[in-house]
Amino acid sequence: MGCVKSKHRAPHEPSVSPKEKTSIHSGTTRASIRRPSASAKVETTDPAFVIEKDRPKVRSKQNEAQLKVDDAAGGRSRVDRTHGEPHPWAGTVPKGLEGEQVAAGWPSWLSQVAGEAIKGWIPRHAASFEKLDKIGQGTYSNVYKARDLETGKIVALKKVRFDNLEPESVRFMAREIQVLRRLDHPNVVKLEGLVTSRMSCSLYLVFEYMEHDLAGLAACPGIMFTESQVKCYLQQLLRGLEHCHRQGVLHRDIKGSNLLLDNGGMLKIADFGLATFFNPDQKQPLTSRVVTLWYRPPELLLGATEYGVAVDLWSTGCILAELLAGKPIMPGRTEVEQLHKIFKLCGSPSEEYWKKSKLPHATIFKPQQPYKRCLNETFKEFPSSSLALLDTLLAIEPADRGSAGHALTSEFFTTKPLACDPSSLPQYPPSKEFDAKIRDDEARRDVTGLVKIRARVRNSVLFTKIRPWHILCIMPNHEQLKHSWKFKAHLLWH
Repeated sequence: MGCVKSKHRAPHEPSVSPKEKTSIHSGTTRASIRRPSASAKVETTDPAFVIEKDRPKVRSKQNEAQLKVDDAAGGRSRVDRTHGEPHPWAGTVPKGLEGEQVAAGWPSWLSQVAGEAIKGWIPRHAASFEKLDKIGQGTYSNVYKARDLETGKIVALKKVRFDNLEPESVRFMAREIQVLRRLDHPNVVKLEGLVTSRMSCSLYLVFEYMEHDLAGLAACPGIMFTESQVKCYLQQLLRGLEHCHRQGVLHRDIKGSNLLLDNGGMLKIADFGLATFFNPDQKQPLTSRVVTLWYRPPELLLGATEYGVAVDLWSTGCILAELLAGKPIMPGRTEVEQLHKIFKLCGSPSEEYWKKSKLPHATIFKPQQPYKRCLNETFKEFPSSSLALLDTLLAIEPADRGSAGHALTSEFFTTKPLACDPSSLPQYPPSKEFDAKIRDDEARRDVTGLVKIRARVRNSVLFTKIRPWHILCIMPNHEQLKHSWKFKAHLLWH
């Protein structure tokens, strides 16, 4: 197979409850941005850089002032996590441990609730980082590109806000930290430290900086992924997932914007804000309100609360098909529409499945007429070796999806062209989904402005014969809009 187009990107964050989502490394939200000045300093406490307790701490009035501004900027804290999942560190931290951690520089509110998660780490100081740019924004967090002033290294800082310091909100973040500390794999993003201070109501997570995310690259005009490239990316994703699952971690939000890429072609799974620990031998109720809608498996849409690695494998199948098709394959707007799209493509579950699963929403969403599976017919242009793997990953019944390790043995990876070496992949300008959203917003505003001009001009008797290309002459600085289908559509005369 030749080159594969990959240009579409989710226009919004479909159907994930804001109470259950915190964006991690790259932009997973859709808000407009204000770029901080290059001189803005960051408040940072890093447990990954915790080698020496008496490291010199650089403070300045400017940095202190910037931190106060950052914290005053506010935002909603991660609260109302009411899905009832167990928190491994919900117990009280021993007073002795809490005292040691406060003495080491941790705020007492964090030590009281998340003491086990930060145990053995020492916070970095905010003054040792310089914010360079905002690269992502979530409901409860912002992500910045920053420079470590002690090493000169470029890092990503995820700032999480705790406005009211509710213990439940802090415990949820503690779980994310503990998950990240447990994972250690080349294809999983590395938590390098934490940044906070005794007087702060926010916390920064320090990550290695990655130049791209898969969704951002796919949205770039002119970028086409070859079959070898697709295999390389998918192979790395499956290896990272295999490690997560072996460590007893479900990611629960696999999508393009959470798959980061560096200039060396390495892919790393990021954003563990919805991740949880699981034990395949012990069934425990989990929330079904996870995974971004377009990548959410049918059992979660039907209200399943007992599930395992199959939820991540379904999302992986959606990613594979998206890379090969060049666009999302099931872009539903609501849960009902999403389930309908799944059944139309993958077939509806068997009667036996409906009976044995006893899913909460089965009676509501069960189709009156069964759908026939048409995966191979729909994707007949895909490489033939990919269809068997896709058929497995997008199986309606979770038990039929296998495991990440099993997927890695698929003939898709042993058939030529083979997966290329990551280091041989082309280097791209930095591109994240967050950047693509900004471009779209700017283009939308420009088009809106041009439409208003057109309306005013059309109301003028003097210019009743004006045509769209005349508007381009009036506003010649919008070169990119000349080739935009949205622009052309807006300028059609009826």
